[in-house]
Amino acid sequence: MMNIAFCLYKYFPFGGLQRDFLRIALACQARGHHIRVYAMSWEGERPADFEYIQVPTRSHSNHGRNKEYSDWVTHDLQVNPADIVVGFNKMPGLDYYYAADVCYAEKVAQEKGFVYRLTSRYKHYAEFERAVFSNESHAELLMLTGKQIADFKRHYQTAPERFHIVPPGISLDRKYDHRPANIREDFRQRNAIADDELLVLQVGSDFKRKGVDRTLRAIAALPMATKAKTKLIVVGQDKPKRYQALAAKLGILSQVQFYSGRDDIPELMAAADVLMHPAYQESAGIVLIEAIAAGLPVITTETCGYAHHVASADCGVVISEPFEQNQLNEVLARGLDNKKLRETWSEHAKAYADKEDLYSLPERAADLILGGKND
Repeated sequence: MMNIAFCLYKYFPFGGLQRDFLRIALACQARGHHIRVYAMSWEGERPADFEYIQVPTRSHSNHGRNKEYSDWVTHDLQVNPADIVVGFNKMPGLDYYYAADVCYAEKVAQEKGFVYRLTSRYKHYAEFERAVFSNESHAELLMLTGKQIADFKRHYQTAPERFHIVPPGISLDRKYDHRPANIREDFRQRNAIADDELLVLQVGSDFKRKGVDRTLRAIAALPMATKAKTKLIVVGQDKPKRYQALAAKLGILSQVQFYSGRDDIPELMAAADVLMHPAYQESAGIVLIEAIAAGLPVITTETCGYAHHVASADCGVVISEPFEQNQLNEVLARGLDNKKLRETWSEHAKAYADKEDLYSLPERAADLILGGKND
């Protein structure tokens, strides 16, 4: 039995990174290993037999708390060593890093100016990314997409053999053929959504980065008859006030509902007509894979790492970069106005979910972390 330390800043039940962490940790535990988790906070139920250590921090800034967390964990590991240290946020001292985020250096190069590079925030995040991806680090890198790898190689010249692409990983209970019969009708009836109404769904924490404003503008731009029978449900860990104000300004507030988190995402996906995910930035986007497995048509942006699955499946539309709101508006209107097109997209998604490996991330990640051991 090995003692494996998992490091992540915060755990909450509805984050994509958090779900991946939990499933990977459980896969390692199932093979007989002890799991120690370092986190600043944990919301929701914790698995039995996890050794949970809450890391104290006092800084008022995110990067300050991250530095305090890293220093505290480093000291604790010196006193209480682990056989393997796995990180889900960038920090020094990792043996394995699960790369659910984009390349920070690339983001800064594309979006920020010289003055930003003088800030303590920039210096912290740049230093912690370099501690993982430079060739002074020995960390093995669990990657989600080839684009991530290309960005990190460009900025850090990271040795190619350190990168390992893992497949997506969603639970089989999210797949269309694992759900109860009549789930769509039952959900709509319970939630007062008529058969002839159109339900648009967006799922993802961090509304700004996920492009909720783009979705709201696309709903508002629908033809009058279509807009009148369209509802939008947004689910994610964020503060909705700003987006409720935008919906009110656009005249669609009565048609939009926000939820901080829900346990019935499979039911929501079964009841919805389209998943919207017009993200500004997204290293992967596991919700795209969940939608494909559910047979739900997807409209997303090229910036999402998993957008290529939508294109390969031909189960929706990938909006090209540079993004244009008018293109998103037109695509959503076309999809909602054409039931036969949505049915075709849905059948394509189901066929893709049947033939592609969209499920084995936890097992593959555990193989890599444990060095191929399956004890």
